[in-house]
Amino acid sequence: MYWRRIAELPAWLKAVMVGQLVNGAGALAWVYLTLYLVEDRGMSAQQAGFAAAAYGAGLIGGNLGGGWFGDRFGLRTAALGSQLLWAIACVAMPFTPGAALVVLAALAGLFGGAGRPNLSALVATSLPPERRREGIALSRTATNAGFTIGPPLGGLLATYDFSLVFVVDAVTSLVMAAIVWRWVPAARRTTRLSTTGLWKAVLSDRAVLVVLATIVVVDTVYRQIFATLPLVLRDAGTSAVWYGVLLGGSSIVIVLFEAPLAVRLRGHRATRVMAAGFACIGLGLAVVGVWPVLAGAAVAITVMTAGEMLYKPTATAHVADAAPEGMVGRYSSLYAAASISGMFLAPAIGGTTYQHAPRLLYPVAAALALAAGAVLFTRAAARDVLPSGSTAQRSSAS
Repeated sequence: MYWRRIAELPAWLKAVMVGQLVNGAGALAWVYLTLYLVEDRGMSAQQAGFAAAAYGAGLIGGNLGGGWFGDRFGLRTAALGSQLLWAIACVAMPFTPGAALVVLAALAGLFGGAGRPNLSALVATSLPPERRREGIALSRTATNAGFTIGPPLGGLLATYDFSLVFVVDAVTSLVMAAIVWRWVPAARRTTRLSTTGLWKAVLSDRAVLVVLATIVVVDTVYRQIFATLPLVLRDAGTSAVWYGVLLGGSSIVIVLFEAPLAVRLRGHRATRVMAAGFACIGLGLAVVGVWPVLAGAAVAITVMTAGEMLYKPTATAHVADAAPEGMVGRYSSLYAAASISGMFLAPAIGGTTYQHAPRLLYPVAAALALAAGAVLFTRAAARDVLPSGSTAQRSSAS
């Protein structure tokens, strides 16, 4: 039954997911950016850190602004443009003088970030409401499948010639752009846009505000598994190899189970599914707090992976469902920015807390995730949208 449901997806959407798999496998530049700048370009760790921060700032800006271009010029056009510009930025990286690398990194983040909300909105608007969570989950599955290939491939390329990392990333982005250009149907454009109208719509919808606020909190504590868990395991005497194994196993679980889980839960209220996911994140963090060794980290990541599979595709589809007509791209941008906010907040908050109060970090993080789940369950569920189609149907690719 599950595979039959995949076969029933529009042909162009299946092509896009193939492109996401290829693009995910080639998404190497951002993974190895800091290492490249230090080892190949002779930057200090501090200089490379500033460049990586510039990339992160651009990424946030792209996620926030990309949806505006999607609503204004069409999601297809915006997605195509972001892929092409990202490819240009990758090719330019090895040839850019050191003084300009920070600027290029910021532009690369901007271009890369702009594509994410538009691709999510393309998937969401191509399907009826009852299949949007499933579609988003399949989209994430394709990208995660690529990610299981990409980092090892990047490591091999880096040992031979670091510039190849950027070449491969550019080529796979061009493949994705070609698929979007060839397969995604032309989209209508929204001729009149108003930023004031967007904020008026968002600020008047308390349920969406609650979702976005809780996503920021949960993403910040969730990303402690990237920001500080390596330090926890190092202090416990665990090799970094085992940390990589844990993350690789998490990606495999997501590839195998996230989309089928979305199908099984498609009839449940979105906010309740998200709240359950937040609870899993909190429980996983609590395990690290009381059992800060490799075995505890393995249990924690298993539980947190379950939480990620519950809340991430559901939240993406839910915010798109809540968007007024003509604002799907911009609502997707707001969610996309909230969902990566932890990339900025987690290292600074987590690193500082771990240095000065290491035993406090994970219990507090767990409490915040559990509190976010409780808030979402009690305050947003009253205005939740059932996935049976009570919202307006939006089946075009615009």
